[in-house]
Amino acid sequence: TGGRAEVVTTYCPANNEPIASVRQASLEDYEETVKKAKEAWKVWADIPAPKRGEIVRQIGDALRQKIKALGSLVSLEMGKIFVEGVGEVQEYVDVCDYAVGLSRMIGGPILPSERPGHALIEQWNPVGLVGIITAFNFPVAVYGWNSAVAMICGNACLWKGAPTTSLISVAVTKIIAKVLEDNRVPGAVCSLVCGGADVGTAMARDERMDLLSFTGSTKVGKQVALMVQERFGRSLLELGGNNAIIVFEDADLNLVIPSALFAAVGTAGQRCTTARRLFLHESIHDEVVAKLSKAYAQVRIGDPWDSDTLYGPLHTKEAVKMFLDAVEQAKQQGGSVVYGGKVISRPGNYVEPTIVTGLPHNAPIVHTETFAPILYVLKFKEEEEVFAWNNEVKQGLSSSIFTKDLGRIFRWLGPKGSDCGIVNVNIPTSGAEIGGAFGGEKHTGGGRESGSDSWKLYMRRSTCTINYSKNLPLAQGIKFQ
Repeated sequence: TGGRAEVVTTYCPANNEPIASVRQASLEDYEETVKKAKEAWKVWADIPAPKRGEIVRQIGDALRQKIKALGSLVSLEMGKIFVEGVGEVQEYVDVCDYAVGLSRMIGGPILPSERPGHALIEQWNPVGLVGIITAFNFPVAVYGWNSAVAMICGNACLWKGAPTTSLISVAVTKIIAKVLEDNRVPGAVCSLVCGGADVGTAMARDERMDLLSFTGSTKVGKQVALMVQERFGRSLLELGGNNAIIVFEDADLNLVIPSALFAAVGTAGQRCTTARRLFLHESIHDEVVAKLSKAYAQVRIGDPWDSDTLYGPLHTKEAVKMFLDAVEQAKQQGGSVVYGGKVISRPGNYVEPTIVTGLPHNAPIVHTETFAPILYVLKFKEEEEVFAWNNEVKQGLSSSIFTKDLGRIFRWLGPKGSDCGIVNVNIPTSGAEIGGAFGGEKHTGGGRESGSDSWKLYMRRSTCTINYSKNLPLAQGIKFQ
């Protein structure tokens, strides 16, 4: 991790005070790190998968022991509230547990061969070196989803975290490195390079990166995808979301109000699964807006490390500017700000959680993902139109409906329902479980991480035919004399 490039200062989003300085890696440092990771892979790939799982289990335990300290560091450096910071580390712990079980279960089928005396089997092998580029908003969990699964599959990892959350990257890597070294495995199996766009570009272009997992904006993700595709590399993309909650006239409003609140203002609107569009059936529109505004007024705003706080600052000063620009555009396009819309006058990057009504479903600002707590409330009449409106945005990450109608629920889950990777009923858009595959369609990038069969993305498949007979059955009846 030691760097020779510029020093980057990380700031606390709650007061914009500097916390620490981290020296970034130069491209020479990067080169050295890749070589070490490739060497370490040779050792790691020879370790049986269940033994790799045992080491990942120990990583989970090491994180458990430091969960509060790491959670506090996430609050301090990223700005999310303490329970969310701890929850994020818990997610890494949970994925480690999941990966331990997986380490004894990954495998391919034995298929029926059409040829006598032949066996047809599927063998799965590690891809080799997995590059993992993560974003500021989940500076621990996203690395966890990738690394725990990549490791039991037999891969080495090279992590580039967000430059604004370098302290967290360093802390997590040190915990992992100790576990690896205690097991007499080279620490370089989980390497870290702190760096900016130059290192990210180097990773995307590098033939030695057998898989590049990238989490971030759709704009940067598109550039990464093209660079990786140019060398016929593999990429796993987790990009933007413009997620909708749809509330029908038969919905249970006792579920709807807290769901919309937490999905829209949780992490101050900086989740890829944040609810950004709330479609309300016209018959309940005014009632829900009134109740939701009342709930917004009760949101406790404060220091993210204070256990009483529900809502902290945005991550950077730039984010505050983006928030103000979006509110201004929403007004210009015909929206009414019914709650919030302003910067809060206190130190740090605090803005009011915001509700905007009166915009059409296809207003340009509604189709723009602003990484801030702005909720666009939109009216609808019919199921068919609102399902189409859910699907009309470029992204396809998460989506939810609230209804008690069984037929509607299954239409929503079916071929003409939501086109998202995450499709929910009577539960909000945010807060996915590790057991399912996480990710989305269209401009969200199509990648899947964590549960289900996501492990397959970190491995390569070989279809193997073994002839154990004394004959060679040739096609088309060709005969050699």
